[in-house]
Amino acid sequence: MSAPPLKKTTVTEREARQVAEAAREQDWRKPSFAKELFLGRLRLDLIHPHPLPTDEAVRRGEQFLTKLRAFCETKIDGALIEREARIPDEVVQGLKELGALGMKIDPKYGGLGLTQVYYNKALALVGSASPAVGVLLSAHQSIGVPQPLKMFGTPEQKQAFLPRCATTAVSAFLLTEPDVGSDPARLATTAVPDGDDYVLDGVKLWTTNGVVADLLVVMARVPKSDGHKGGITAFVVETDSPGITVENRNAFMGLRGIENGVTRFHRVRVPAAHRIGPEGAGLKIALTTLNTGRLSLPASCVAAGKWCLKIAREWSTAREQWGKPIAHHEAVGAKISFIAATTFALEAVLDLSSQMADEDRNDIRIEGALAKLFASEMGWRMADELVQIRGGRGFETADSLAARGERAVPAEQLLRDLRINRIFEGSTEIMHLLIAREAVDAHLSVAGDLIDPDKSLQDKARAGVNAGVFYAKWLPKLVTGPGQLPSAYAQFRHGVDLSGHLRYVERHARKLARSTFYAMSRWQGRMETKQGFLGRVVDIGAELFAMSAACVRAELLRSRGEHGREAYQLADAFCRQARLRVDALFTSLWANTDDLDRKVVKGVLSGTYEWLEQGIVDPSGEGPWIADATPGPSERENVHRPLG
Repeated sequence: MSAPPLKKTTVTEREARQVAEAAREQDWRKPSFAKELFLGRLRLDLIHPHPLPTDEAVRRGEQFLTKLRAFCETKIDGALIEREARIPDEVVQGLKELGALGMKIDPKYGGLGLTQVYYNKALALVGSASPAVGVLLSAHQSIGVPQPLKMFGTPEQKQAFLPRCATTAVSAFLLTEPDVGSDPARLATTAVPDGDDYVLDGVKLWTTNGVVADLLVVMARVPKSDGHKGGITAFVVETDSPGITVENRNAFMGLRGIENGVTRFHRVRVPAAHRIGPEGAGLKIALTTLNTGRLSLPASCVAAGKWCLKIAREWSTAREQWGKPIAHHEAVGAKISFIAATTFALEAVLDLSSQMADEDRNDIRIEGALAKLFASEMGWRMADELVQIRGGRGFETADSLAARGERAVPAEQLLRDLRINRIFEGSTEIMHLLIAREAVDAHLSVAGDLIDPDKSLQDKARAGVNAGVFYAKWLPKLVTGPGQLPSAYAQFRHGVDLSGHLRYVERHARKLARSTFYAMSRWQGRMETKQGFLGRVVDIGAELFAMSAACVRAELLRSRGEHGREAYQLADAFCRQARLRVDALFTSLWANTDDLDRKVVKGVLSGTYEWLEQGIVDPSGEGPWIADATPGPSERENVHRPLG
């Protein structure tokens, strides 16, 4: 049987929010450093002393990194992958033989069983050789079949699929559709129950690894019926199943070697035994998988920062202007300082979040999201600054540089490759909203009914009492704290004094909590529409988290005799730079152009400013803004290319 032709799914904003709210994890069973930070509490005890991997985890991880480095240096030609826009099959085969497909998979299923910390180090290493190869491995393990099965699969599913994923089978994650991005309430792909199977119909877009994958995680909507709860549901699907067509291999401004496509499902039968979790749990599975899966993007940004720093150092010493190396000119030196300090902080955020994920003592849903948000924005800025430092050579391609006899430095490629990180796995704008929702969860838990128009007067009265009790205890604690004591955090004084930065974090965490409370009191139910305000709140939290991580990492390195003095200097530089950004963000919480911007947008959309568009030609081609995704048989050639 097949699903009937679907009309375009239309949902209200409220319905979309309800779907997203139902999918998010509701409870906080474990402590969260970042959640406490947004509530005005600097819980340094949750991250200091810095958590560390076990000796066995280090031994296994370092052993693999040694093999992987040799492979990257001898077998991966990043320039070739960029030119041909394809990863050679022999590279993928070599990664399989190395065990790289199973880095995060338990050894009992044939994997390497690396920790999150060493998995990220491996991704950073591979990504520095070729970002496309890093994406292939990350999409396969961070969000592909292994991770959701590890967390939600049955013993039978793990036994059936994980050994394949660890050794031979490349996997992909399919959620996005031509007209559905971060709003899954409108998901159109269906999975109709039929006996012991489900029948899939629909089209998925931007399927990273989808062109070469052997196994897919597919999100589809199960219609509600007798015996079926229905809802968005996750399935493991074999790519060679009849009815699956990869209709296009997409091309992008960066990451030219990735195998990303459009996949159509037409009457594809999937055994019910391949359903992950119960019906309706698909979005929750996806979001939970992303809690740690998002940490792969900061890994690529850390690698990018390290390379930017290396090239900036080497180039700025060799290149002279006006009688001295350009690094000695303040305008260039400030950029180099930013790259060095930010790379240190990003690695601090990544390693801290990853180690917390490994220990599983803390809830890191906010930390992982902040790491992704902060790293993707800062990684892009570092690459942009490197291009500026390199000048015309930064804009020139590596092949062109080599052709005229200069070092082939692919700075412009890095800029193109990193740009997608601000969109991948939750755009910056969506991350702001997701993090903001978690950041105000404590407030909504006690006072949400007060601003919910659908709640009864009785519910509102009960919420009023609960809110009164909560705020009577909480608000007085935001007035004063350790950040006002000159002696606080004295253990972070070693030559360079980092204690002042932690006092700053503590004071401004309280200020952030007060600002959030004031905004909720002022706007109440309209708070969710104040996306500019919420984005700034989240950005402040990200900076404070990064400052905390940088200080804690510096103290860890000092205590272990590993470049402690230099680490303190870098942490100090980063915190001083971050404080300037935080001060500006606090100012813009209340002094901004948000209201005016909304008026201008209304004018733009109504055509009021259409005269401003005159005097150009539009080079865009013809065609619809969004491709037709009506279910049905494919009329295109299948470009699926299994990798053996």
